[in-house]
Amino acid sequence: MDFSHVDKKGRAVMVDVSGKPKVRRTARAACRVTMHVDTIQKIKDNQLKKGDVLSTAKIAAVAGSKRTSDLIPLCHNISIDCVDVDFTLTGTSVEIESLAVCTDKTGIEMEALTAVSIAALTIYDMCKAVDKNMHITDIRLIEKTKERVE
Repeated sequence: MDFSHVDKKGRAVMVDVSGKPKVRRTARAACRVTMHVDTIQKIKDNQLKKGDVLSTAKIAAVAGSKRTSDLIPLCHNISIDCVDVDFTLTGTSVEIESLAVCTDKTGIEMEALTAVSIAALTIYDMCKAVDKNMHITDIRLIEKTKERVE
């Protein structure tokens, strides 16, 4: 069996995508930060000393997604068309979902996953002083698509 990121000697390699056409690709990813109900209320009321948690996490997520190829060694540096991040607050968690879009030769799922991960880490960082029991969980790809561009 051939693995796309392994050469014939079993060494890690970056996949050559030079011969592939550019295709419109999307990816949606999600994760969850669980926390105490009081911490959720502080986020809603903008009562954390570090500032507006969700706005900061959104900016961090977009910025982080742009650095994916710097963080993940075999990831291609692709041209990102759009990254958006949404947050849903439940009684004991912040649900994070990203949408990333590109028109390029390879996928954008790693950028979508990086976006939710960075958003979660930012939320964690901004809330850690008031909640020592937070957990980042369920980082996952929800969907990826591709369609030819004419």
